[in-house]
Amino acid sequence: MRKYNVCVLFGGISPEHDVSLRSAESVLNNMDKEKYNIFPVGITKEGEWIFFGGTDYSLLPGEQWMTHPDNCKAIISPVRGHGLLRFVDDGVVAEPIDVVFPVLHGENGEDGAMQGLLQMAGIPYVGPHISASAVAMDKTLTKLVVDNAKVPQASWYLVRNSELGKKIVDILTEIEQTFSYPVFVKPAGTGSSVGVSKANNREELKNALIKAGRFDEKILVEEFIDGREVEVAVLGNDTPVASVVGEIDSGAEFYDYDAKYLTDTSVAYIPARVSDEVSEELRERAIQVYKAIGCQGLSRVDFFVTRKDDRVVFNEINTLPGFTSISMYPKLMNASGIPYGALIDRLLELAMEA
Repeated sequence: MRKYNVCVLFGGISPEHDVSLRSAESVLNNMDKEKYNIFPVGITKEGEWIFFGGTDYSLLPGEQWMTHPDNCKAIISPVRGHGLLRFVDDGVVAEPIDVVFPVLHGENGEDGAMQGLLQMAGIPYVGPHISASAVAMDKTLTKLVVDNAKVPQASWYLVRNSELGKKIVDILTEIEQTFSYPVFVKPAGTGSSVGVSKANNREELKNALIKAGRFDEKILVEEFIDGREVEVAVLGNDTPVASVVGEIDSGAEFYDYDAKYLTDTSVAYIPARVSDEVSEELRERAIQVYKAIGCQGLSRVDFFVTRKDDRVVFNEINTLPGFTSISMYPKLMNASGIPYGALIDRLLELAMEA
């Protein structure tokens, strides 16, 4: 049985660059070297593509990987059949690639841009394709699809960053007439809770809008849902399956970037502390959202379960969720009987089947 050539992409021009490096470290360390020839390619914050020539993947978090002596510049050619081009000395080495695992989060990696390049190149890749990636990355488009699918979700309001300077007072007033405090404010196109704030009054709301506007032109304001934060991992193409339900107790005011990656205050409960009936509804709703958006391969679908009456409320979907050692997607799949290494195998199989 021949070994497959797998290109693992990581880094990228995104606020989630550092999270991607941690995810890639875990993925690369858990890939079966007997099954795959691995071609790790990192994209710097400035957009330079570098083939990582080392085998110590613990170097990836941070910038040490960029200076490895066996590195070289590289690029995936959009011309079909060319694969990965490595620029070695004064020549170019073309490496045929069977499948790409884009361990990329956020802008230019998860939003359909990279998927478009790989589609043109004719190379199979892990995760949803162009349209699903673009819709899922833009939270306002996701909201429209989920509304159409009749899945309950928090009420929301769209603000454009370009209007904040001249209409800020009117915007604040309209939001206050629409919602009661607190509200959540999010950039429409980031993940990992980058740029997300909870606002309890007008001054905090103003600051939250300005903060979110640094990351995206479109800003989402959502009503506050008093509920448990729960997550479902979904795996598959035409017949997706849902994992057991996991619950996050952030140990903070909400599950922000620090709670996810920088502190140890959050606690995961797998399975979630919900009834069997609610758990089954969550799993069904996760697959419903996954199919409505048109996902393939994998996604993590996040919900709230209200504390007052156990209602299921959709929060968001992540098409290339975190794959760090503490990330929920692999932990949920492991709890569902698919350990990390087997999960990577299955994702690569699904990519080549799609």
